[in-house]
Amino acid sequence: MNGYRRSLQHVLAGAAVGAIALGSPVLAADLPVKAPQYRPAFDWSGFYIGGHTGYSRGSSSAVLSDPQVAASSGTFSGVMGGVQAGYNVRLPSGLLLGVEADLTFPNYLPSNYIISRLITAGSDVTHQLDYTGTARGRIGYAHGPWLAYATGGLAFAGDRFLSTPAVGDEEKHINRRLGWAAGAGVEYGFAPHWSVRLEYLYSQFQRADVRFPSGAQYNSTLDFQQLRIGLNRKVDWPGSKNWKPNTDITDPESDRWEIHGQTTYLAQGYPSFRAPYTGTNSLTPAPQAKATWSNSLFLNARLWEGGEVYYNPELLQGFGLNDTVGAAGFPNGEAQKSNFPYPHYNTSRLFLRQTFGFGGEQEQLASSAQQLSGKVDVSRLTVQAGKFAVVDIFDGNAYAKDARTNFMNWSMWAPGAMDYSADKVGLSYGATAELNEKHWALRTGYFLAQSVSNSNSFDSKVPQRGMYIAELETRYQLFSQPGKLRTIVWLNNNNSGSYRETLNNPAFDLDIALTRRGRTKYGYVINVEQAVTDDIGLFGRWSWNDGKTEIMAFTDIDASLSLGTSIKGTKWGRPDDVIGLGGAINALSRDHRDFIAAGGLGVLIGDGALNYKRERILETYYAYALTKQLTLTADYQLITNPAYNADRGPVHVISGRFHGEF
Repeated sequence: MNGYRRSLQHVLAGAAVGAIALGSPVLAADLPVKAPQYRPAFDWSGFYIGGHTGYSRGSSSAVLSDPQVAASSGTFSGVMGGVQAGYNVRLPSGLLLGVEADLTFPNYLPSNYIISRLITAGSDVTHQLDYTGTARGRIGYAHGPWLAYATGGLAFAGDRFLSTPAVGDEEKHINRRLGWAAGAGVEYGFAPHWSVRLEYLYSQFQRADVRFPSGAQYNSTLDFQQLRIGLNRKVDWPGSKNWKPNTDITDPESDRWEIHGQTTYLAQGYPSFRAPYTGTNSLTPAPQAKATWSNSLFLNARLWEGGEVYYNPELLQGFGLNDTVGAAGFPNGEAQKSNFPYPHYNTSRLFLRQTFGFGGEQEQLASSAQQLSGKVDVSRLTVQAGKFAVVDIFDGNAYAKDARTNFMNWSMWAPGAMDYSADKVGLSYGATAELNEKHWALRTGYFLAQSVSNSNSFDSKVPQRGMYIAELETRYQLFSQPGKLRTIVWLNNNNSGSYRETLNNPAFDLDIALTRRGRTKYGYVINVEQAVTDDIGLFGRWSWNDGKTEIMAFTDIDASLSLGTSIKGTKWGRPDDVIGLGGAINALSRDHRDFIAAGGLGVLIGDGALNYKRERILETYYAYALTKQLTLTADYQLITNPAYNADRGPVHVISGRFHGEF
């Protein structure tokens, strides 16, 4: 979306008032005539698309026979989300008839997608949910902007069964089920093309009967309940009575809220490379190709003066190379530490923001995924609290920041040695405050700490445990070109293990978890961006941490230097194209490298042995703009000494990325 959002149009209708006093034309002429204000009825007829989120609860009864028998009955639940599309016809009587289809995906947390698990002496079987969906009819009554309806029809689900037999390799069975669904809901049209709904839906599916090659048999039932909130956007076809040329389908029709979205498909692969040995966290030396796919909406709304709420639902799918291990500077910034064969829903961001202006000069804030457009005082205080990423606020950089649009490598778009608070998909819970002035800004923040390394759970000991971070950003001109210098200091207090203590006690057998207790880890980041011309920019980052305790969330880097340049294609007639060229050098502390060399495992690295050399990364890309909203990118990365091991590699990573946004 560009610029301000168009205001919701209020329609005023004039009505001639006739003889109202017992038919007296004289009296009627003497009375004042005032045109009443009214809200036109929402047009329910037509095609619509939308999304939904809410709470789901499923139940299942299962029996495992191999031939020993195990049985269980249980429930699984959590937040879920998905998409829907449908078509309505509203009759003159107010009766509404419609059809709708939807797909719903579970949250990435195991409690939401693991249906059941049964173990016998011969087998260990896990039953997982991939998705559910329906194709339904709707019948209801619409009055003005309100609709009440009942719905029912076909239901279907995709699930998978993973079996680990006592003897042999893991076995997998992909299953599909049919069933029926029924429910009811209410919907409200709050703008000419937008409506919001609250809906309950119940689905029951046929029994699954799965037989594995090992001889094990698994039977299970499945039913599923959802209570969900949905947002729909009517789509007017060209030529229809409501269609207007050049209408933006994302137009919120109000200056109170904005909607943005993006999709990024990123495929990576590499040819075979030299590797005399391979460990648990190694890149496999055989050729490999993997892909990730992310889909996001950003729904931002003004609540009151200076007060805003931001909601970012996402569907995440795919795998990083070698399940996102094997290099400290991992080559795909979209790859998470959880692998999703089907899309998984995540409330990636949900936070409140309040801005307090101090008066004086104002500036225009551009509309973006995490920023409502509007004028604000240059001198201001902004506070924010909720769920978001640490790097949403800290360590900004115009040229190397977003793996969806520019550099992909972890040690290029982020400070590799800053072990910032995050779950396995990179998000945290916290609060920040930013004091902004014309030539500088000071940011501070507190974020929850992970309960254990590389986990999705957070420590409840607040504020004893957590990440404390501060950043000073200074803005300057160098040869009439703008530049920014950001200096970050951070301190973590976590329940973490010590590399040296683990090494010093052979009885621990390199199990760093046995040394975990409350410990402090600290570090700093120096981040610079400098425009050389309107089309050429330079960037650099130096990051460092003390390297004594285990990495909690990001990656196995204790010191990192990255430098690079970004060049727009104006000179060759492609002003929206971008060339990027950069490099990074990553290093480990003495304690950390000794732990890895002895056979220890980090969050991303661990070959079982180590011929230590600094990890070196070269990355270059060309982003070709198909349109203002669609970009194709070709990317090449050379990773020398992957995971700091001179015995392995180098690795040539080739990537292709498709990115669309609105």
